[in-house]
Parts: sequence; C-alpha cells; structure tokens
Amino acid sequence: RFSEQHEFKKPNDDRALHLMTKCAQTVMQELEDIAIAYGQSDEYSFVFKKKSRWFKRRASKFMTHVVSQFASSYVFYWKDYFKDQRLLYPPGFDGRIVLYPSNQNLKDYLSWRQADCHINNLYNTVFWMLVQRSGLTPVQAQDRLQGTLAGDKNEILFSEFNINYNNEPLMYRKGTVLIWQKVNEVMTKKIKLPKEAEEKEVAVTRTRTKVVPLHCDIIGDQFWEEYPEILAEDS
Repeated sequence: RFSEQHEFKKPNDDRALHLMTKCAQTVMQELEDIAIAYGQSDEYSFVFKKKSRWFKRRASKFMTHVVSQFASSYVFYWKDYFKDQRLLYPPGFDGRIVLYPSNQNLKDYLSWRQADCHINNLYNTVFWMLVQRSGLTPVQAQDRLQGTLAGDKNEILFSEFNINYNNEPLMYRKGTVLIWQKVNEVMTKKIKLPKEAEEKEVAVTRTRTKVVPLHCDIIGDQFWEEYPEILAEDS
C-alpha cells in the first residue's frame, strides 16, 4: 500500500532502495556495535558483534533502538531521494531479534536472505514486464508464471523482452551489504605558511572508518575470506 500510494517504480525503484540503505547506514553509524548489515527490497538485517555488551545485551533495547532509528531516518532523509514526491503519512517498520549460536548459522542466514533476494527479484522482474509491456493484468501475469522455474522466467525475459537477467544491476539481484571500511577522504584546509602573508588552501588526506555499501555475493566463501574481521572474536 505504501509503495503504491507513493508511486514507487516497479519492479525496482532506485530512490526507495537507496533511501533504505541510507537509513541502514545511519543505524550503523549510531550503533557502532553492528558489524555487518544486509538489505533487499523493504527489509534490512543488522548483525551485532559477537561480544557486544551494548545495553547489557537486552533484546528489547536492540529492537527498539534499531527500529526507531531506522524509521526516523526514513522520514528525515525522504526528501533527499523522493524530491518530487511528498511523504503522505508516517511509515512504520517492524523488527525481530534472532540469536544465532555459531558463525556458520549466521552465514547460512545471510545466504538465505540473498538467495531470497534473487528469487523475489527474478519473479518481480518477469511479472512487471508482463504487466507493463505485454498488457496482462496482475492476475493473468500471476497465472502465467505459476509453476515456472528460474530457467523458464529467464527464457520469458530474453525471448519476449530481450532482457538478459544477468545484466540487471547487482543491487537488484544481490541486494546491498554494508560493512565498515577505512576510506581516504580528501579535504581542503586553510593554513598559513611561514613568511606568507595570506592563508592558502591545501588538500589534506585523512583516513576515516565509514559504512560502505557493496553489491556482491555473500553466499560463497570469497567474501568472508576477504573480510575475516567481520566474524572475528575480537571484532
């Protein structure tokens, strides 16, 4: 209902997806004990550090702070992404807390979320092509896709709409991973040099740790081997 009333583009609205990521980045910046986050469509998963003692590990505190920070950020940053669309009413988000006993369980959960992203996006891409470009009603498109496998959907996209699904943006197919990374930022600073009468602007490079979005595979081992610090005991 919210996406319809605010005229979200189908099957994917870049404005909505980037706004969700901005909100998730804000949550991580406020709650620095979050080691990694994964988002797709209208949801985000936040993983707290294994040894976090944040609010004495009270689940209610994790829940309320994350959800309230996310929802308030959604309203606050809305105008930055939906410049021509007024926010018609306050959005709401739900949440839940899950405690996973091992790193493997956690990786399995995130893998499941990314696999779900692919399944949902492939279906939605074909569904909305059938509605928008073939003129089918939503019910007719749903009937057309009933019982089809991934290969069948890929074939419909390619043969009827000349769309190679593998060329769709990674953000749609893989979702968004948020991790902490050291980033070099170039800033200008005014300094007064010896024997100089006036201040001069010089470029200064500073290293900061920021929340960085990635659109990559997290099902295989490569990601976790590249960023072992995420699951490290002393993370």
